[in-house]
Amino acid sequence: MTAGAHCRRPSLRLLVFDLDGVIYRGKRLLPHAAETVAWARERGLAVRFLTNNSTVTRDEYARRLGEFGIPTPPAEIMTSAYATALYLKSRGNAGARVLVVGEGGLRDEIAAMGFEVLTAPPVDGVRYVAVGMDRAFCYDMLCAAMDAVLDGAEFIASNRDATFPVENGLLPGGGTIVAAIETAVGFSPRLIGKPETRMVELLLSQAGCQSAEAVIVGDRLDTDIKAGRAASIHTALVLTGISSADDVGRAPDDVRPEWVIDTLAELPALIEGRRP
Repeated sequence: MTAGAHCRRPSLRLLVFDLDGVIYRGKRLLPHAAETVAWARERGLAVRFLTNNSTVTRDEYARRLGEFGIPTPPAEIMTSAYATALYLKSRGNAGARVLVVGEGGLRDEIAAMGFEVLTAPPVDGVRYVAVGMDRAFCYDMLCAAMDAVLDGAEFIASNRDATFPVENGLLPGGGTIVAAIETAVGFSPRLIGKPETRMVELLLSQAGCQSAEAVIVGDRLDTDIKAGRAASIHTALVLTGISSADDVGRAPDDVRPEWVIDTLAELPALIEGRRP
């Protein structure tokens, strides 16, 4: 384990784990993930999962985690898709038309909030354009999204992750699709996912925790760690996903984690205030 300069034992009540690159890569459970989550729960710590990946619903993530031996109710999972749906609900335009450039998770979470979801051109009367990872993205959808935004629809990005980790490498992430639409319309969207703090703050509120009582465990400096730092919670980077130890050495202060660990096997000792 490589520790940051502020490696002091926090009084923790809540552990927030990212999913892709922390708990699993693609369809492969990462070493020590299930054991570490079980350890945290046995110690009475609240555990939540937080992901920018908008492709599936919380119910589907709960099923996946259960298959990995990490039984988790959907209520303990926060996704950028669900957070986007909550944001739309907060805007007070129930039943409005939403053009979704994204996959089932984003479509279903928004529809569950009572919105009319459109997924293919032609589109009319669109109030919002919500964008996430979409492996079926095409030029026609780019045109439809551009037309809707330029006609006054609010442009919303569930996340801007440029890549996401799979078993043997990386794939382009939702941020690449957001960037295509952003280039076409000439301005940036409202961002819902990390590094914005919206999802972290929702989890803190749901768990009844103060920021000093929580730690986020992630694999990306530019999303997980930056969001944690911005929300004033403790931060641990695990080197099983995107960011490397060399990245940490080059990182500016606002994305530098308190702790850096090689695998989740090191997390219990870190939390208990001792080195492995």
